[in-house]
Amino acid sequence: MECTRCRKKFRADKLIEDTLGIRVDGLSLEKMNEIIKKDRLSCPSCKNGLSAVKTFNLMFKTHVGPFEDENSIAYLRPETAQSIFVNFSLVRRSSRMKLPFGIAQIGRAFRNEISPRNFLMRCREFTQFEIEFFVHPERLDECPFFNEVAEHTVNVYSREHQKRGEPEKMKIAEAFESGIFQTKWHAYWLGAFHRFFIDLGLSPENLRLRQHLEDELSHYASDTWDIEYRFPFGWREIHGCANRTDFDLKQHMKESGADLCYFDEESGKVVPHVIEPSQGIDRLFLALLFEGYKKENGRTVLKIKPFLAPVKVGIFPLVNREGMPETARKIASELGEVFPVFYDESGSIGRRYRRMDEVGTPFCITVDGQTLEDGTVTVRERDSMKQVRVKISELKKYLSELGCNPP
Repeated sequence: MECTRCRKKFRADKLIEDTLGIRVDGLSLEKMNEIIKKDRLSCPSCKNGLSAVKTFNLMFKTHVGPFEDENSIAYLRPETAQSIFVNFSLVRRSSRMKLPFGIAQIGRAFRNEISPRNFLMRCREFTQFEIEFFVHPERLDECPFFNEVAEHTVNVYSREHQKRGEPEKMKIAEAFESGIFQTKWHAYWLGAFHRFFIDLGLSPENLRLRQHLEDELSHYASDTWDIEYRFPFGWREIHGCANRTDFDLKQHMKESGADLCYFDEESGKVVPHVIEPSQGIDRLFLALLFEGYKKENGRTVLKIKPFLAPVKVGIFPLVNREGMPETARKIASELGEVFPVFYDESGSIGRRYRRMDEVGTPFCITVDGQTLEDGTVTVRERDSMKQVRVKISELKKYLSELGCNPP
């Protein structure tokens, strides 16, 4: 919809959600117009009236080839999933896969958002990965990995919890046994990715598993859950996990005439069901920035896990004389074979520390007068700012043990 005066455009669902604090996913245009009229919503910019809500195609339209006519029309993909379903049989045969198995991919997706906002939260071009995990339709509860996440605790925000307004801390096994999660495979993937986010550094208190309400559930899904993160601007989805049943394969079979069935030795031909973990890389990146970005004790610091930091080690000579720069450059060269390092000899040592803190560098090595005497350097840890002396010959081992390498 748009303002009748200043002509600014707005997404009706987001305007209602931001203004009134209610979710309108899945509501009809008529219902949204009723809400806007009843609550007298106006343009956030100039406070004038708004036009009626109308539909908008989020797909980017373009033309392929030298001529622009009805035969050259194409659309940039709004998701990465469908190429996996198209190639299902090819991948299965060439890889000799047996159910259950997954196909994953990562790539760019495009959506013509009406009002991009909140930095990387809602963009017109973004990086997405999706896993289509194919399971025998009669074996959705036969998950050999379920015990890996069974005791993992999550904040569950099911449909019933949303009616009460508060999530509940539950173990994955407890939520499945009580019927909140419909299948073990679905429960497993939710638990696995929730644990993955915590391992990356997100706080469990800033994460919740929210079930889609019935009126917002996609037409292809029997059940969908979002892993949401508590951003400064509210709870927002960073990961979605849907039970797409056999919808996609059957639709491709219907339209193409190709046989995408899987032959099972026990039950014959079946159309696999699909559990789909889907992830916006940009949104996860944004969540990690918000989680780690701190202002404390007069300094700005990005507290992210060492293995995520783009620069692992800052290396500095205390002063630019007495052989300290030469020793520091030699250390930078040796450590650079293992870790991304940054050499800096400009400004005071305190200023150099602060520069590294701001970009999340977890460790800083300083070469000083004592280094030239006993072959040790000062290693400063970013978060605590504590300093210890370490022998140059032991630096690679020391930094590895402190988490500079991916787990």
